[in-house]
Amino acid sequence: MTTLDYWVIAIFSIGILVAGLSMSDRKADMKSYFGASGALPWWMSGLSLYMGFFSAGTFVVWGAIAYEQGWVAVAIQWTMAVAGFLIGRFIAPRWRQTGVLTAAEFIQQRFGSSVHKFYTFVFLLMSFAYNGAFLYPVAKLVNVSTGLPSHWAIILFGLMAVLYTTSGGLWAVIVTNVLQFVVLTAAVLIVVPLAFDKVGGIGQFIQDAPLGFFNLTGGEYSLWFMVAFGFYNMVFIGGNWAYVQRYTSVPTKREAKKVGYLFGWLYVFSPVVWMLPPMLYRMINVDLGGLENEGAYLMMCKEVLPAGMMGLMITGMIFATTDSVNASLNVSSAVFTNDVYKRLHPGSSNKSLMWVARLSTLGFGVVTVLIALMVPAMGGIVEVVLSIGALTGVPLYGPAVWALFSKRQTAFSVLFVTISSLLVNLFFKFVSPALFEISLGRMQETVLGVTLPIVLLAVFEVIYRDRPYRVPTATDDNLAGADDASQGRRRGTLAVKTIALSLLGVGLLILLLGLLATHGRAAVLIIALAILALGAALILSLRRSRRANG
Repeated sequence: MTTLDYWVIAIFSIGILVAGLSMSDRKADMKSYFGASGALPWWMSGLSLYMGFFSAGTFVVWGAIAYEQGWVAVAIQWTMAVAGFLIGRFIAPRWRQTGVLTAAEFIQQRFGSSVHKFYTFVFLLMSFAYNGAFLYPVAKLVNVSTGLPSHWAIILFGLMAVLYTTSGGLWAVIVTNVLQFVVLTAAVLIVVPLAFDKVGGIGQFIQDAPLGFFNLTGGEYSLWFMVAFGFYNMVFIGGNWAYVQRYTSVPTKREAKKVGYLFGWLYVFSPVVWMLPPMLYRMINVDLGGLENEGAYLMMCKEVLPAGMMGLMITGMIFATTDSVNASLNVSSAVFTNDVYKRLHPGSSNKSLMWVARLSTLGFGVVTVLIALMVPAMGGIVEVVLSIGALTGVPLYGPAVWALFSKRQTAFSVLFVTISSLLVNLFFKFVSPALFEISLGRMQETVLGVTLPIVLLAVFEVIYRDRPYRVPTATDDNLAGADDASQGRRRGTLAVKTIALSLLGVGLLILLLGLLATHGRAAVLIIALAILALGAALILSLRRSRRANG
């Protein structure tokens, strides 16, 4: 790390903070703060969904697996592409059709207040664990690249991310998500050719790779794990309350479909590019062991990036990862404000509700920081992310997704499925290894976590086959009033303008770094010009839109 890298980190961090804060709106209401007034453009929502899910573990979780087992990490992520296409075809439009602000609101309409209270409590509890797992990679990235102690990195960047999420709500989350997508994609497109050059080219990489490095499965990541993990991703991405927000905040069911399809296509191509740096680092250093392999991604970047670009890559990784936290914090605050506080205080004014929304976002952020500080004691990020997913993903979110299509599930059935599945999974995770010396491997744990709740839901479908229930729906035309639509369009225009100006700034910064680079200059300059062209294109599109609207 050079002095220039540290300056880039500081400048870029301030820029992201300013971009997020620029979306602050003193006149915001619940619909705008948590749902973007139902006017979120599908491409913004799709990129945000991608970054919110992708950034949490790509560099650390999947990077560690790519270093150890190679192409297996790509194959695991291809299951997410399949999940995205299925969500776009079936699940996303169903969520948009319900006309709800949050998934908790749908559960209230569908199953009543008791079930609503249970899932709200469990979701808020689990969101702390997910957010802590999302925030921990920030500390790992900063620690590996700068030497800053992990706990200080968690506190610093965690609170910085909470600040603009508290201020700008969902629009701030979306804007920063889109910026991180462009910046990180650009950075990786610079890293990959330089990394190949470092190891002697593609042919040398293929020749020197360990035996089985290009297999689609390996070790604990078997074919059955892939199938179960893919199904888990479909339920998790289709039912997690933070991601549901991406489907309910776009104008129409058709655009909700596009959100899922965009996510799927991005996961077809991006894993191949994103997993190459840690795989290539295996050719340089074969001695990483234990939790050290979680830093393989950054170590490759440090080997090949010119001065300044390493700082840009690190900051992009940091804020892309914290974007996952921001999205989860926003929906957690939405659930608390809309589905807890508002029901306890039905006469609350919009002003008081917005105070509760911002204060709860801040409070949840502080708890997230505390949880992230405990991740190393839980076995490392790979163990935490995959275990949390296997234990809770389908039991917690599967019943709601099933209920989008089923006319037969009842309050009792969904509660029974969730509680019994969680208890069985927890038993085999914590109790049986200690009492009976029976423990499940990664594949067995994942398959059990996926199949048990699905089987139970299917059983209740048969038991309740004579109990039809009409699923509440709303048409595209009555989901938002004229005022909401007008406000949404104004905020959308501001979001595009903020993204465009930010991209121009980023492009100029990368252009300057390219001119100063001692190696890899051509790759850096090409990417800089591409980002400048994208920013200019967005500015021109805004001007054409204004002329068209008079």
